[in-house]
Amino acid sequence: MPTRHLYMLRHGAADAWGEPTDVGERQSALVGRRLAALPIETVWHSPLPRAVRCARTIGIHLPGATVREAPELVDHVPHVPTELPPEWAPFFDGYDAEEAAAGERQAAALTARFARPAATETHEVLVTHAYQVAWLVRHALDAPSARWLGLNCGNTALTAIEYRDGTAPTLLLYNDMGHLPPELRWTGFGAATRP
Repeated sequence: MPTRHLYMLRHGAADAWGEPTDVGERQSALVGRRLAALPIETVWHSPLPRAVRCARTIGIHLPGATVREAPELVDHVPHVPTELPPEWAPFFDGYDAEEAAAGERQAAALTARFARPAATETHEVLVTHAYQVAWLVRHALDAPSARWLGLNCGNTALTAIEYRDGTAPTLLLYNDMGHLPPELRWTGFGAATRP
């Protein structure tokens, strides 16, 4: 039975304008080296510069892989809960119904394209953003839509999910930073300070 192997990651660290930093470049190279042992065919990336650059750096370490854009991987809020946890209320302040509906459409397109089995055995890398990784993990676990909240992931941390016909998705790894030295492990969320 063919398996679709998805290796997802949030792009490398970026500055306030969304451009990759030196730290982000180092993170991208290290995850590329880690992925080099796998039979990766395609590195898909968000159209945003921080993801494009990360995917290209990863691609240097995967000479047999094609690096391609996938608009479904763009950064967006995938779901706005109707009942907001109090700690998240400030984050969603100002989101209107139209923005929320657009985010849900983008999230549906993301899962329709990537969260399913393939006709043949595939190994694909998705270079995307924290919310999209969280959304795909939530989907794989068949958790309620609001559970994407709080599923934080570090820059270039690996998450791996397998999809096969007739079975539920298998979450193999989540937020694995084993390829990064301690000074490059940072989620960008919570009380942690940036290196």
